[in-house]
Amino acid sequence: MTATPGQPDRVFITGASSGIGAALAREYAARGATLGLVARRRELLASLAASLPGAGRHHIYPLDVTDHAALAAAAQDFIAREGGADIVIASAGISHGTLTERPEDLPVFESVFATNVHAMAATFAPFIAPMKAQAGPRRLVGIGSVAGIRGMRGAGAYCASKAAVHSYCESLRLELRASGIRVVTIAPGYIDTPMTSNNRFPMPFLMNAERFAAQAAAAIARGASYRVLPWQMGFVARLLRLLPNFLFDAVFSRAPTKQRKEPA
Repeated sequence: MTATPGQPDRVFITGASSGIGAALAREYAARGATLGLVARRRELLASLAASLPGAGRHHIYPLDVTDHAALAAAAQDFIAREGGADIVIASAGISHGTLTERPEDLPVFESVFATNVHAMAATFAPFIAPMKAQAGPRRLVGIGSVAGIRGMRGAGAYCASKAAVHSYCESLRLELRASGIRVVTIAPGYIDTPMTSNNRFPMPFLMNAERFAAQAAAAIARGASYRVLPWQMGFVARLLRLLPNFLFDAVFSRAPTKQRKEPA
C-alpha cells in the first residue's frame, strides 16, 4: 500500500511526549494526520495522544530511542498498520552542560550523542526502503539546533551533537537525492520548552513552541533542505559563521554556561 497524494499525512515523531515533539504532534494532528508517537514516558505519551484531534487513529510507542531494536520494531509496526509513512521526524534530544576536564561528564557526552545523533540514524533507517517504494511527497526530518553552528563554552556535548546532526542530515540528503525522499534539517533557536526552562542565561528571540511547530511544518511541506527558526536566529547564525575565531573567542569565552548534569 502506498500513500495517495492529497490524503492526510502519516507522521512518525520521536521525542513526542513534550517540547518540540509534542508541539509538532499537535500541529500535524490538527491537520488531520495519523501519528506514530515515540517517547520514554508512557503516561505523558498516552495523555498527549488522547488529547489530540482524531485520538483513536494515533499510535503510541513508549520506548527509549537509544534502544534501536525497539525503535525499529515501532517503525515496522507503524508501517504495517498505516501502509507506510510520509513524514518521519527525529525530534528526540537531550541537553546537558559538560566540561571535558571532569571525568564524570564523559558518560554524559556519550548519552547526548546516543540520543541526539545515533538515535536519529536509527529512527530513519527502517523507513528508507519503504519510502522509496511510495508515491507522493516523502520527508525525513532531523531536528538540529543553532547550537550546532559554533561551539559554546560548557556545552561541548550538545553543540557537537547538533553539529553532527546537521552534517549527518546533509550527507543523507545527498544519498537520497535521486530517490525523491527529501531530507529536511530544522535548526531551532530558543524555543519555549522544558529543555530551555532551566537555562541560566538570556535567550534572545525566544519562540513559542506552537508557533515553531506551524512554521516547521510549512518548511517540511516545502521540502526545505535547511531552515533556522525563528528567522531572526537564522540571521544570527549567519553572523556567527562569519565571525573570525579571535573575535568569536573574545566575545563568547566569558559567556554563561549551560547547567551540568549532576552525578547520580
